Amino acid sequence: MSVLIAIELTGEKPSNASLELLALARTLANGNPVVALSLGADVGLTETLIARGADKVVLGARETFTDINSDVWATCATDAARKHGATLVLAPHTPFGADIAPRLAFRLNAACATGCVSIDRQDGALLCTRAAHGGNVREVLRMKARVTVATLRAGVYDALPADTTRKGEGIILTEPPPSRIRVLERKRDAAEGVRLEDAKVIVAGGRGLGGAEGFKVLEPLAHALGGVVGASRVPCDLNWCSHAMQIGLTGKTVTPELYIAVGISGASHHLAGCGNAKTIIAINTDKDAAIFREARFGVTGDFAKVVPALTAAIRALPKDL
Repeated sequence: MSVLIAIELTGEKPSNASLELLALARTLANGNPVVALSLGADVGLTETLIARGADKVVLGARETFTDINSDVWATCATDAARKHGATLVLAPHTPFGADIAPRLAFRLNAACATGCVSIDRQDGALLCTRAAHGGNVREVLRMKARVTVATLRAGVYDALPADTTRKGEGIILTEPPPSRIRVLERKRDAAEGVRLEDAKVIVAGGRGLGGAEGFKVLEPLAHALGGVVGASRVPCDLNWCSHAMQIGLTGKTVTPELYIAVGISGASHHLAGCGNAKTIIAINTDKDAAIFREARFGVTGDFAKVVPALTAAIRALPKDL
């Protein structure tokens, strides 16, 4: 009756969202084993995952699993879930997790809940909470199936600190299973600096920026604060910026210390991705915009004047402040 975690890699390391899942799994396993599955990783990752909460690590080494695809992942995860008796399989709610979760649920004849914001046990039943109706409400799913596959949004739980005294078991997969998929090409966004999901400060722009040029106004502010630039859905759909910058129900979930929403109305589907930020500051010309109800501080005004002035003020602060 174990819990299986599909570990997503960021470069050569497990993503923060994957480490958060290990922490959640320890609370849900009720003393049963937590099994981590990672493909295309260095063998040394086994010790890292055990130190962060795994009891067993099933690892497909990079030298053997050189061309990972969803078919290979689904097969390996299915085999691992059956072999280790997993009744719960968790994956990050990312393109990776959204790709493999339904495939895995079908193969395991399992229930499937994607985009969860919390997972709990109550009276022996598994409760999965997620946003519904465009983020306006939250629904709680009570799972009755023997096996459940779920994806969880990032930033909901805190990862466990590394404990190098923990002991666990490492299992090496020697050969990838046959696949019906052949990967022809991979393209990655040329992201520089801190990833949105890991950023402590985010300056996000919306429809109110008026065009792609508006994001150039935000970049100096983000740089002055040591943060990154994000976006709501509309600018991404209008090709004002990359879809990799999208935050919200259909984008990325972020939990920064500071979130500055510029020209963003505050629709529920956007707040589903940033509502857990520690502090939200809103800049908008519409004093009645919904974002002001969520913001701790707000400025009603033209961002083209407010943002440069704020940037200049921050740059003028003492460096040791």
